[in-house]
Parts: sequence; structure tokens; C-alpha cells
Amino acid sequence: MKDSWLREVSCACRVKGRRYIGRLFAILCLAVFSVSFSSCRRSPAPTPYLAFVANYQSNSVAAVELAAFHVVASIPVAAGPEQLSVRPGSHELYVVTASGKISIISYPALQVTQTLRIGASARSLVFSSDGRRAFVLNPAEQQIVFLDCEPAKEIGRARAGSQLSSLVLSPDDKTLVAADSAQNRLFLVSTETRKALGSVEVGKGPGPMCALPYASKVFVADTQEEKISATDISTQQILSHIEIGSKPSGLLLKPDGGEIFVLSVTGATLTIVDAFHDNVELSIPTGREPAAAVIKRDSSLLFIANAGDGSITTLDVQTRAVLASTHAGTEPRALALTPDERFLVVADSANASLAVLRTDRSTLLTTVPVGVRPVDVVVPDWLWKR
Repeated sequence: MKDSWLREVSCACRVKGRRYIGRLFAILCLAVFSVSFSSCRRSPAPTPYLAFVANYQSNSVAAVELAAFHVVASIPVAAGPEQLSVRPGSHELYVVTASGKISIISYPALQVTQTLRIGASARSLVFSSDGRRAFVLNPAEQQIVFLDCEPAKEIGRARAGSQLSSLVLSPDDKTLVAADSAQNRLFLVSTETRKALGSVEVGKGPGPMCALPYASKVFVADTQEEKISATDISTQQILSHIEIGSKPSGLLLKPDGGEIFVLSVTGATLTIVDAFHDNVELSIPTGREPAAAVIKRDSSLLFIANAGDGSITTLDVQTRAVLASTHAGTEPRALALTPDERFLVVADSANASLAVLRTDRSTLLTTVPVGVRPVDVVVPDWLWKR
């Protein structure tokens, strides 16, 4: 009897022990799975791209290494840097300044190798598709300045209009289109002969423009009216005036050229325009004072910097749904995607900093001090080697 009882107790203990070990094993497996799943979800470290930031009041360009989030160089440039442009097919960065000069920064030296004197002012630099030539406005002297980039030097000037505000180049690199905000006209100039080809009357206060990649069609924001104008530069004719319900302040072309995203600072709206049929598809509220926008290459997500409330709006382009409104500082004025499009960098003019956000979650990672009043930012596909 006693032996039977002992055998039953021993058997029960073994069963309970096995159950306990089984539960413990299950808990350990769940913990390992959770750690592995968390590791899979964790975003890999940022690639060491360099973000270049134009600091208007510091008269400098900061180079920020995005893998470690720190400034590797603060490069002195001509006074009042406003626009940064990477020359295609090169390791050169052209810095257009309000003082009428262009400072050329080389990589990996990260220093100014040359300074070009444009005139009393300079703005709206554009490159030819091969990067061998550049064109820039000198509004103070009513000129378009022609540059040879190999080596960098001026090769000529052309007079166009009385109050030049912006410049675009046709897809075939043959025609420059300059907006004159005083005469309400677009002036066309040949890139080869530097001669005037004609002009087209548009709406009041023509400003930012975009050219379709597959046609001779140019859209211009009529900043003093609630419309944008579409013109055909080959026939030099106005095609349509598109009423958008608010005064336009900026234009962004969808990568495939099918739609135009129109920002309105005063209306705090984004208007989507069908570029094929010249009609408004939809207007969407943004944050206050939308200042700049950028879109992913696959046209899936659009990001808008709202200078009036310090937020970044993330829009699903296909569904037109606002996915997030992320607080990113005080006065975001410019933004750019990294070449791998995993991160968004935002120049905050009021905070003198560069904010870095993850694009997959629209979350703020960090901010990096860069200089006084940053107004533009670019991220080339150059990898920083420490």
C-alpha cells in the first residue's frame, strides 16, 4: 500500500515537472520570438549620406552626416545662401546667394573651389540634363546668365523681362522659360543662340513654374490670382487658366508628370491638378503656411512642410488621405528625401536646426543644430567616409 502510494506521488511529480518545463520552454520560445520580431521591425541604421543645409544668416552651408546625426563641416560661402543644387553627373554643389554670387562646393573636400559673380542678385538656377551647362537669373539687371560648368565660367547673357521671378528649362534643353511678375508674361529664350524666341501672356504675378517631362507644356503659378496657367512653349500660346480657389505659392510635379500639386500659403491648402486635362481634381487642407513639398519616386507619399505651425503633413497620394501630421520644429521651410527614401530631412529656419524623420512611420528621430536661418536642404547620393 505504501509502495503504491509512493509510486503515484512520484508519477504525479514527474507529470507536473514535465508540465512546468513545458510551460517554461514555451515562455522562453515566446521571448526569443518577441526579440527576433522586434529586431526584424527595428529600422536599420541610417546610411551615411550627407545633408547639405544653406544657412542664410550664417553665410554657410552645413554638411550633416545622417548616420551619426552630426555636422562634419560648416563651409563658409558668399553672403545670403538661398538655393542649393547638385550638378548632375558631378560631385559639385552650386550655392546660389542673395549677394549675387554662386559658391561651388566640391565633395569630398567639402570646401568652396570657385565663386562666380552673377550680378547684384541671383536666383532660380537650373542645369542642363547632362550637367554641362547652367542658367541662372539676375533679376536686378533683368538678365539670364549662361554658364559653362566644365570648367565653371560665364559664357553669355540675355535680357528677358523687367522683373524676373523664376526660371525653368524645357525637357529637350533647348528653351529657357523665364517668368516676369511685372509684365505678367513668360519669356522664351534659346539656350543655343541666347536669343529671344517670343513671349506668352499669363495671369497676374507669375512665379513658380514646372515643365512637363514629355511635352512642351509649362505650368506657372499666378501668385496674385487664384489660378495657375498652362502654356505651350512650342506654339507660344496660352492653353488654359485653371481656377484653384486660392492664391498659389508653389508647384510640385508628380514624377510621371500626370498631376501637379499646388501649394497655397494664404489658403493653407494643397490643390491637385490633372496635368493632362488641366482641371482641378481635389483640394485638401494642410497645416498653416505650407512652404515646400517633396514626393517619393513611386508617387506613394507626399510630404509638406508647414512653416506656420511647425508640422509635416504626410499624404497618401493614391487615396488622398492624410496619414499623419508630425510636429517637426517651429518654422520648417525646406525638405528633402534621402536617396534611399527612408528618411526625410527638414530645414527649420526658426530653430536653426535640421530635423530628421522616418518616412515609414512619419516619426521625428532627432534634430541637429546647423546654423542661423536654414532655408534650403539637399541630400545627394554621396556617401560620407570617415
